[in-house]
Amino acid sequence: MKIAIASDHGGFALKQQIMDYLAELGYEYKDFGCFNEESMDYPDIAFPTAQAVASGKFERGILICGTGIGVSICANKVHGIRCALCGDILSAQLTRQHNDSNMLAMGGRIIGSETAKAITRTWLETEFSGGRHQRRIDKISALDR
Repeated sequence: MKIAIASDHGGFALKQQIMDYLAELGYEYKDFGCFNEESMDYPDIAFPTAQAVASGKFERGILICGTGIGVSICANKVHGIRCALCGDILSAQLTRQHNDSNMLAMGGRIIGSETAKAITRTWLETEFSGGRHQRRIDKISALDR
């Protein structure tokens, strides 16, 4: 699975830790920025990352900003993206099972690195349940058209 990952300055430190963790787990990823802790605008990294996932070049994407809110709002503006802001393991599991989320957002100033790693692993390893949930995804996708 190929993963697109990005952060703004508020999520930079956590992104570095998550990229190390992805490598540990054997995932291939591409860093879409930012590349230091200088202040920058989160839409500048969120939109290109979400577009890379929506295009099919990457199966999933991870976005991190200070709270995770800004990047998740941006990502969800991109056709075909279902980005979930998660701060706990159960939400990460359920957003994959029920919502087939293809992007994960986290808050670098909100959760610690061990929690973020557990969320990431759960989100990557959990499969979509399909069934009645597919009907709901289809209704969401209809609005994207």
